[in-house]
Parts: sequence; structure tokens; C-alpha cells
Amino acid sequence: MNRKRVDRFFKYLFSIVALFSVLALGAILLFVFVQGTMPFFIPTAKGIRLTAQRLDKFTVNGTVYKNHSTFIELPKDTSSVFIRFPSGDGEEILDIAIDTVEKDPEKKLVFVRNERGQVTYPESYVYTISWPGAAAVLDRKIHIILPEPPYDFWKFLTGLEWRPSRLKIFGIFPMIAGTLLASFGAVLLGVPIALLCALFMAEFLPPMPASLARSGIELLAGIPSVVYGFFGLMVIVPAVKNVFHISSGNTLLSAVVVLALMILPTVITIAETSLRAVPLSVREASLSLGASKMQTVWRAVLPHAGSGVIAGIILGISRAVGETMAVILVAGNSPQLVRGPLQSVRTLTSTIAMEMGYASGRHSEMLFSIGVVLFSIILILNSLILRFRRRAEEES
Repeated sequence: MNRKRVDRFFKYLFSIVALFSVLALGAILLFVFVQGTMPFFIPTAKGIRLTAQRLDKFTVNGTVYKNHSTFIELPKDTSSVFIRFPSGDGEEILDIAIDTVEKDPEKKLVFVRNERGQVTYPESYVYTISWPGAAAVLDRKIHIILPEPPYDFWKFLTGLEWRPSRLKIFGIFPMIAGTLLASFGAVLLGVPIALLCALFMAEFLPPMPASLARSGIELLAGIPSVVYGFFGLMVIVPAVKNVFHISSGNTLLSAVVVLALMILPTVITIAETSLRAVPLSVREASLSLGASKMQTVWRAVLPHAGSGVIAGIILGISRAVGETMAVILVAGNSPQLVRGPLQSVRTLTSTIAMEMGYASGRHSEMLFSIGVVLFSIILILNSLILRFRRRAEEES
């Protein structure tokens, strides 16, 4: 009776833990997808926003604000802004007309009256009006922030420029290309080596040396990615620079080599485990028909372990696509469309890691959108590989 109660208790406990795990994962994915799709459907604000620096008291359209440090949101249909505040020798007045039809943010505001304020346009959709003080740090400023309209999704995917701060241009095609080129290059370089190592360990190496090699490879799989990146920075990057006589070794080729080294332990471990799981009868049947050891390995054992090998390749691709720290250290991180293996490259994950710390507003939302694109790329690649595996199994 007690045993049944214990079994029932653990059954419910595991069910609750599994349910909460699924809900937590679903909530995270939902949050990322919502944040990542918002820039393409929702503007950054309903109307114009204002904020003031070093102004103790000022008036905006008849409303008095004292020591106000947060955003002042104007109604959506506001057609003019009238600002006044006391100055040392009188009163400063700022009269602004808003052109609601104009699409160009630099022409949307018309300054009807502005006596001593200096108007600048530090970034798209932001006007700054400053009045000189006794020192530069004492300048009084008013920032007028226009709402950014929803960003075009096609322009986001196919744009060739990434200028999030000044011009608010968010084109990620160079980073998509850099991610795919670095990942596929690592797969093309690392997977054949990994398969050969797995075959050698599983079929030709004696049990004791194979066990030692297996332990060493499993140890390599647990090394943090930043260690691989530091190795690439200190060894691979200088080697690429000296061999090809270029100004900097932080290139796509360096990223490919480092990623190939990183996926080797994962692919080798899973492929070698799958090869060792092939029944001995498969090998004996092949050898009894007159096949050599090498022919047996390539024609009988490897196809039989195909599912496990492909699973290892999928994990290797996923790690290459999602790798961040090592790529940041060796790739150069230039957001330009790469045109050769000896040019600097930036990946999607590098962009998120480098800019999320200081991004805000539309810039931050676009980084979430990059995360959605990255998730979609991994999902599509894995689906294609699984479909290829099923088709190969059906044909065989």
C-alpha cells in the first residue's frame, strides 16, 4: 500500500514538473516571438514625446511641469507644440508646427518661433533644442522624440545596412549570410573529420585506446566556448594573418576553423556511439559475403548507423549556428556583406550579444526580431535534414 502511494506521489510530481517546464518554455518562446514581431506591426509610441534636461519649470501647450524627469506624451492628433520657460533675462519661447502628412522625420517639425535655441538632429526621429549655459554641461535641452512607424519586414530581412543608432536602419541580410556561411563552412570542414574519427575509434582502434580517446573527446565537449574563442584569437587569427598576408586575421575563415573545432567533439561522440550500437551480425554478414573490413565499414556499418550520425550532425549545425562568444572573438564583427573568406563577418548571435546591453526602444525590439530569425533558421535547417533522412531511409 505504501509503495503504491509512493509511486503515485512521484508520478504526480514528475507530471507537475514536466507541465511547468513545458509552460515555462512556451512562455519564453511566446515572449520572444511577441517582442520580435512588435516592430513590424506597432509604432514605438502613440504620439510625440518630450523630455527636458536642466529645466526646473516649463510649460508645454499650457500645462506647467516642475522638476519633470520622465517623458511627456502629447496626444496623437497634436498639430503644434508651444513651449516656454523662464530664462535669466526673460523668457524663452519655442513654437513648433507639426506636419502630420510629411513622412520624412527630418522635415516633420517646422520651427515657427525659436529665438536662441540651437536645433540639432542627433538621430532619426529625435530633435534636440539646446540653450547654452555657463558651461557645456549646464546647457538646457529639450528632446522631441517622434514615433517611429512599423518597420518593413522585407526591408529588415533583405537590407544591407545595419545602423541602429543614428539612421535607424535595420537590415540583417549581411548577418544572415555571415551566419550561414560560417555554419556551413564549419560543417563542411568539421563533419568529414568527425565521421572519420568516429569510424576509426569504433571500428579500427583497440578497446583500451578507444576508451581513452573517447574520454578525451568527451572532455573537449565540455570546454566553454570562450576557451575555444581565446584559442582561436591567439593561434588561428595570427596564423590566418601570416599565411595570407592580410592586415587582420579576424575573418570568416578564422570563424569557420574555430566553429569546426567546436562541433568536432559533439559529432564524434554521437556518431561513435551510434556506430558501436550497430549489431555484430551486420558486420559478420558483410564479411561473410567477401567484403573487406573497409568495405564493411562504409557499405554496411555506416548506413546502419545513419540516424545517429545525422542526429550528431544536427546538433553540430545547431551549435555552429547558435555559437556567440567564440565567433565574437575571431570573426571581426563587421556588419558588412561578406564577399570572401578573408573578410570580416558578423553573425546574428554576435549582434544580439554585443548590442543588447545598451539597446533601447526600437533597437532592442529589433534584436528580439533577430532572435526570432535565428530560431527560424535553426528550425528550418533541422527540418530539412530530418526530411532528407526520412527520404534516404525510404529509398533504402
